[in-house]
Amino acid sequence: MTSTVLLTGISGYIGLHCAKQLLEAGFFVRGSVRSVEKSREVLDTLAACAVDTRNLSIVELDLTSDAGWSEAITGCDFLMHVASPFAIANPRTEEEMITPAVDGTLRAMRAALGAGVKRVVLTSSVVAMHGSMKVGKFTPETWTDVGSPYVNTYIKSKTLAERAAWDFVKTAGVGSPELVVINPGAVFGPPLGRDISGQSMTSVDQMLRGKIPMVPNIAFAMVDVRDVAQLHVQALTAPNVQGQRFIAAHAETFSFGEIAQQLKDAGYKGPSTRKAPDFMIKLLALFDREAQGMVPMLGMRAEPDTSATRLAFDWTPIPFSKTLKDSAEAVKALQA
Repeated sequence: MTSTVLLTGISGYIGLHCAKQLLEAGFFVRGSVRSVEKSREVLDTLAACAVDTRNLSIVELDLTSDAGWSEAITGCDFLMHVASPFAIANPRTEEEMITPAVDGTLRAMRAALGAGVKRVVLTSSVVAMHGSMKVGKFTPETWTDVGSPYVNTYIKSKTLAERAAWDFVKTAGVGSPELVVINPGAVFGPPLGRDISGQSMTSVDQMLRGKIPMVPNIAFAMVDVRDVAQLHVQALTAPNVQGQRFIAAHAETFSFGEIAQQLKDAGYKGPSTRKAPDFMIKLLALFDREAQGMVPMLGMRAEPDTSATRLAFDWTPIPFSKTLKDSAEAVKALQA
């Protein structure tokens, strides 16, 4: 019997890749969008990738409203909760980002419990593990201290949202759905559609256009969006993974400067490898919210222990050089 998955945030960068792989794996998929106007875009994007969408339906859900959650998840075997706000720039108030992240996660968990869903796969982030750590090794047992001065609003939102999910399962006790959390690094890779407004694709776009004259002193664990989707799909049914967090990232980190250098080596003229002095970012932060979000991360180069992920899912990540090459080619094609 074919299982049904409620996939939140289906129109997003990761969500579209998850939908593609779920449908190709034979699942029935109910994808959620914030407004029905996004439905046609999702269907057209997947169809353009030769994905059979006959087993796909679209529902309207909002992370900040209870409306529709119970109806959307009724009859579903699994929940894949991908939807969450993401931006490096600090919002005007923390609540703008934290409230939908945390409340949306709790709405999803309550709906899953009420519908008798077997397992929830939640998209978190490695920043929920190392956000308060500048350097060193982090593991699935590591948690970010949200009171640290190294934590911006996005890092805090991801940490609090994931904490809320684990606390919910613990409090709900017997009858609660199994929870598996995927914690991706910075996600790159070709988008399925034409939307490159997400943080990583915007960065590649701006680098290729020569719009980033200097790069900040920050390095992240990186991962391909196709790998992130693959791990989400495997986590729905893999044995012995429930109750665990899994890092989706390469074991080594990559800086913005190293990304720019790889793009230059590939023949692109726009990227700059000049490093922005930390004081310049701090000065910009006085009037620029994106710079404000970067300041706590200056000098960051925390490295992940990915051994548990590789073992549990028999996973070998796509080489980052291929990820970056495919990303640049996709962005360049959309610029034409």
